[in-house]
Amino acid sequence: MRMMGIVGAVVFLAACGASGGEGASASAAKGEAPGASDTRAKALLVLTSQDLVVARSAEIGDAVVLSGPLQPKEVVALRARVGGTITGLRVDRGSPVRGGERLATIRAAGIVSQAAGAKASVAAAEANRALAQQRLEAARSLFAAGAMSAIERQSAEAAYEAAVAQVAAAKAQETSASEAADYTSVVSPIDGVVSARTRRDGESVAPNDEILTVVSGRTLDLAGQIGVDDAARVRAGQSVTFTLDAFPGEVFRGRVARVDPVADPGTRQVGVHVELPNPGGRIVGGQFARGRIALGSVTAIVIPMTAVQGGALDGKGGYVYVVANGRISRRAVTLGVRDEAAGTVAVTSGLAAGEQVIATPTTDVVDGAAVRVVAPKE
Repeated sequence: MRMMGIVGAVVFLAACGASGGEGASASAAKGEAPGASDTRAKALLVLTSQDLVVARSAEIGDAVVLSGPLQPKEVVALRARVGGTITGLRVDRGSPVRGGERLATIRAAGIVSQAAGAKASVAAAEANRALAQQRLEAARSLFAAGAMSAIERQSAEAAYEAAVAQVAAAKAQETSASEAADYTSVVSPIDGVVSARTRRDGESVAPNDEILTVVSGRTLDLAGQIGVDDAARVRAGQSVTFTLDAFPGEVFRGRVARVDPVADPGTRQVGVHVELPNPGGRIVGGQFARGRIALGSVTAIVIPMTAVQGGALDGKGGYVYVVANGRISRRAVTLGVRDEAAGTVAVTSGLAAGEQVIATPTTDVVDGAAVRVVAPKE
């Protein structure tokens, strides 16, 4: 519906004739002065039919809306796990990478040679164990034949047990050295794209220094805020429709991933995390999105949001200006669900179907003012 501004002159009605209109207009231009409201209440306000809207009973979409920037769901910072010099770093911002792909190597003095030495120690320990086992078997045979004393047999058994323990210790050292050697490889754990590079090939790094950041844009995340009352009606798995300024006329679909269990004590808002599939990476992270969680529809008295005054859309109540029998009356109303896309709101009490309200009130609209409705100018 096309809404027009309130038109025309404000005609003052005095007991002894119509006069003083020019002075009242000047007073209004300067701001609210003592008695200004009473003066406007005695004025005749001329409206066109397009300044009014008829409250009607209709279905209105019940939905929760949220907005915010879309961010990649998976963001991985690749850090150095050992100190050394970076070698083989060939990727840069925008480079696609695969999960498990080695992106760089850290040349760390002694780590690789320690791994090789630990492996050799395991081989030597296993050879020593095999020899100790042979000696133990021979000692047992000799002891059974009466050709060896019990003490000599026990010595052979102790030597074998020591050899077994040496193998276990050598293998533990090999595992530790092998893990340290693996730490020299900088490997991406996910398929994605390099979004940041903070080091260059040949630079020295210390443990925990960041080298690269890899993001996966296959799924985007919107972290929005909704009121505590709306949060009670939202749950994980619900469908969400998105619109983006970068793609006018297109609608994207996602789902609610989770709802925070606790509201912010300062704002009384609850965090909602929504996931949006992004096959092919068409949507770039950081774009602003508007989401709508549809909860069905209700039948109610429906009026434009612009008709409601008093900051009502932030709460549950407010007021509207009703036009009836040549007069304007300020009417308190209780509000229900809102349809942000249509710009309408449900009125649950205070207004009946068929009543006329001012669509977009201005400062000239006051309770009790006389009003005349005329046809709009061609």
